[in-house]
Amino acid sequence: MILGIISLITWLIPLFGLPTSIIGLILGIIGRKSESKGKATTGIIMSSIALVLTIVNAALGAYLVASGKLPVS
Repeated sequence: MILGIISLITWLIPLFGLPTSIIGLILGIIGRKSESKGKATTGIIMSSIALVLTIVNAALGAYLVASGKLPVS
């Protein structure tokens, strides 16, 4: 669940958000077998949302740079 929270914060920077959300998703899936299934499910949901947001952010940034609408310094 902690990595889910962190990945929801770091999705704005795809370099940090992508690995954090993937690791959080994997650990959440592994954590479903433990006693705290509710926390694991919450972590899976938050990491999944952050993963989607990170991918959309990276794709949008790449599109803007490729189309010349966002100049790269």
